Amino acid sequence: MEVRTRIAPSPTGDPHVGTPYMALFNLIFAKHHGGKFLLRIEDTDRNRSRPEYEESIYQSLKWLGLHWDEGPDVGGPYGPYRQSERTEIYREYCQKLLDKGHAYKCFATAEELKEMRELNAKMGKRSGYDRRYRNLSADEIMEREKGGQSYVIRLKVPLTGECVYEDMTKGRITCPWSDVDDQILLKSDGFPTYHLANVVDDYLMKITHIIRGDEWMTSTPKHVLLYDLFGWKRPQFMHMPLLLGADGKKLSKRKNPTSVFYYKESGYLPDAFVNFLTLMGYSMPKDKEIYSLEEIIKDFSVDRVGVSGAFFDVKKLDWINQQYLINNIPESELWNQIKAWGFNDERMKKIAPLIHTRIKTFAEFMELCQFLFIHHIPLSEELLTPKGTPKETSAEILQCMIWHMEENENWGPVGFQQASRDVATLFEVNHKKVIIPILFSVITGKHQGPPLFDSVGILGKDLTRARLLNGIEFLGGISNKKMSALKKRWDQRAPAES
Repeated sequence: MEVRTRIAPSPTGDPHVGTPYMALFNLIFAKHHGGKFLLRIEDTDRNRSRPEYEESIYQSLKWLGLHWDEGPDVGGPYGPYRQSERTEIYREYCQKLLDKGHAYKCFATAEELKEMRELNAKMGKRSGYDRRYRNLSADEIMEREKGGQSYVIRLKVPLTGECVYEDMTKGRITCPWSDVDDQILLKSDGFPTYHLANVVDDYLMKITHIIRGDEWMTSTPKHVLLYDLFGWKRPQFMHMPLLLGADGKKLSKRKNPTSVFYYKESGYLPDAFVNFLTLMGYSMPKDKEIYSLEEIIKDFSVDRVGVSGAFFDVKKLDWINQQYLINNIPESELWNQIKAWGFNDERMKKIAPLIHTRIKTFAEFMELCQFLFIHHIPLSEELLTPKGTPKETSAEILQCMIWHMEENENWGPVGFQQASRDVATLFEVNHKKVIIPILFSVITGKHQGPPLFDSVGILGKDLTRARLLNGIEFLGGISNKKMSALKKRWDQRAPAES
């Protein structure tokens, strides 16, 4: 049997570090066993999936030197490798489940689902669908369809008993079926959910081992059930440790820079970053910490995969990167590498016009522009709280800046400027005297320098976002309760402010 593994990222945002983390272990496992590693694009979320995000997935993995044997861009015998191009396949398999009585048409409206959630909350029960349309007769279904009622197709999960499956690292896993909802398989628009498409594709693409993060363990019973109902042999499952932030919770972009491109633009070496990511879920013999991808492929053993969450320790990443700089880059080559990273002609030609009329000598260039090249910006509470602005308010202003630019997907000079004006309106503060000083300080670490909005354009989305997050953390952060209240206020703002 040929070992076949895959990753299946969704092109709905910037490439999260979790994508190469999972890609690495799928690649390592497949290559250790002389098998194939696939890339599949799960783009069934039609509202959020974008071609540019798909391209970002390719670029991030290729920067790290991770290559796949089959995928949308390279082809293969089991294509197409984009789920949006396979919708007829999913409908066909969903119909098979309907015909055998393993799935049903659910006519629950948005209002009904809301009532279910509210009732469950009042009763202290787990939120979920109450299966009210599970046992409709054929005549009732026909009548509702004739009336034009929309529906989704749900999986008939057993009401009693347990799901039992083997995990390669955690052993025997048991889950009561009573804890599993009747999962939606096909949405009202005819597009599949992840759960149906994932299982059908993995079967048709002959995936033998499912290697994914621990967060998917709650979904595994649904997938196991689908394999059994279709009469297919189950693949082997291996759930990898979650990447955790400094707070011990799942690594989240709300508090951490999670885009792969942030680390690229911060000057980390791709080989060092790969080495670091493998340490998150694995321990080499004799606690070896510096090794190549080829070494871990050769020596890989499932017994050495971790079972608990792994801290995404940036200090450890810094140390590993330093080892690679010292041992892999000769002194004679160091400047060329630094120049290619941040001082290349293309970038410098963008910076020069910003300071042309602001410097008296060449020596002043670094005084004005160091914030474009350094990793840690020195922050000042005084500069971040102009005109007596409370720290909490400044932090909320920075958070709303992030939300504005995420909504409009415009992190360039124009988008940043518009966001600053809209946020000033929302908080009813002076744009020039409050908002601009806060933003200038969090981006540059100073109260003056090159033009703010043009500087943001040069920094780019990932570094800009990271600096806003750093500012929020420096100011003491925003509690979950206050974040919820702020988000509600943000969502209710006047449309004209967007």
